[in-house]
Amino acid sequence: MGLAIELGQKGINCTVVERYKQPQRIPKGQNLTQRTMEHFHFWGIEEELRAARTIPREYGIGGLTAYKTLLGQYTYDWLQRELVRPFYFTDNERLPQYATEAVLRRRTSEIPAIRTLYGWTAESVIQDACGVDVVVAEREGGERRTLRAEYVVGCDGSRSLSREHAGISQTRSEHDRLMVLLVFKSHELHRLLERYPGKSYYNILDPELKGYWKFFGRVDLGTTWFFHAPVPLGTTKDNFNFREYLHSAVGTEFDLEFEHIGFWELRVAIADSYREGRIFIAGDAAHSHPPYGGYGVNTGLEDARNLGWKLAAVFEGWGGEKLLDSYDEERRPVFKSTARDFIERSIETDRSFLAEYSPELNKDAFERMWEARRSGAASEVNAFEPNYEGSPIVWGPTDANCSAIGAHTFKARAGHHLAPARLSGGRNVYDELGKGFTLLALDVDDAAVKAFATAAKALNVPLTVIEDRRTGERARYEAALMLVRPDQFVAWTSNNGEVDPEAILKRVTGLEQ
Repeated sequence: MGLAIELGQKGINCTVVERYKQPQRIPKGQNLTQRTMEHFHFWGIEEELRAARTIPREYGIGGLTAYKTLLGQYTYDWLQRELVRPFYFTDNERLPQYATEAVLRRRTSEIPAIRTLYGWTAESVIQDACGVDVVVAEREGGERRTLRAEYVVGCDGSRSLSREHAGISQTRSEHDRLMVLLVFKSHELHRLLERYPGKSYYNILDPELKGYWKFFGRVDLGTTWFFHAPVPLGTTKDNFNFREYLHSAVGTEFDLEFEHIGFWELRVAIADSYREGRIFIAGDAAHSHPPYGGYGVNTGLEDARNLGWKLAAVFEGWGGEKLLDSYDEERRPVFKSTARDFIERSIETDRSFLAEYSPELNKDAFERMWEARRSGAASEVNAFEPNYEGSPIVWGPTDANCSAIGAHTFKARAGHHLAPARLSGGRNVYDELGKGFTLLALDVDDAAVKAFATAAKALNVPLTVIEDRRTGERARYEAALMLVRPDQFVAWTSNNGEVDPEAILKRVTGLEQ
């Protein structure tokens, strides 16, 4: 849905084939980061999304980690994403994925270039040299159609038909864990957890689970909850005492009423390519992982922003084939790093901690390490800074790699997200960014700016120019010239030395030979 909006707002005709007529009320993908909310801002629905939230604003998307039980002696704040808020234009948000999807659906209905087929599913995806045929079927009526497109993007989940029909293989990292997802109602649990004000989700470290979590999250305030955790292989809805499992995780009995019991397999999987000819994959079709840390939905929406502007550039005639290739070259290494350096490392770190430290065996040593983990939770948030330093369409360091590991800073760096800054006129630079590329020029000679504008016009590259003084918040960029991509990542920077605008623009648009 996000990709359709990204394309449709630029006048690119597209069709969304969605199997469900209405959003499915399973509370997943709830934590939307500051970066993700920038997408909703540029899609024109930030206010509508915030109005759809189901939890009061003061609860944010902050979490808590507990040892053994939620009501036990040891807890600390976890995943404090508010710490990096100054580096983004928008604040974070939290709401169930079905509420987010409803807002996206309404937005697509307002854009003439988007056609939606709700209640339809794809049966085959076959490409040739000129385009792709997608056979779709109505799930209830039985009607079939063949859609013809220049490109197809499979956003069709971890069991992606698009990926399979494109012949794209996967690399999997199995954890051999069956997970349960419980959705339940409980007013009493809300009262029990009032001791932790402003928390939306709760992570429990249980030594018996060897690094895997028990995880509670609020769906609304005071009534509905979700819970996921490992269960023995072979567990079904009828052969396991889920009520007792919840009580042991909290540390006391409480009233509850189940709404949903489902299961999923814990694994990390990544496609070996995000593109095969005219078929692309995005979101869970390209990568899947345990929902540890709220990375999933945010990673998928970043896929949409990255691929969307590149497809639009090709359709509009100013993007080259290398631009489409760069989608895989940028996004796949970032996910591999996310899975390896944050999700799986977190499991391994927790496993080692639980194996080595216990308050029953050595209380002092346990408490010292528990306090050290408290500060580590903050450093993880700062270190998660997906970037494209090693991208072939970015003028970054020659020995760099695209990665999820970085550091938040106001300095403008090629391959990194642009931090916001107030312009001398009072507006934020994000209010002035163009729909194509933007050249931010601070105390720069008019001739250099004019050279960029001339080169952009010759190459048909849409370019917005922002000229200002290199003072105030803008001085923190530590650069005089910055070329910003349509997805708000910096493509190139300079301190006003001699530059070749044509060569720069050809590289960042994939036109370089």
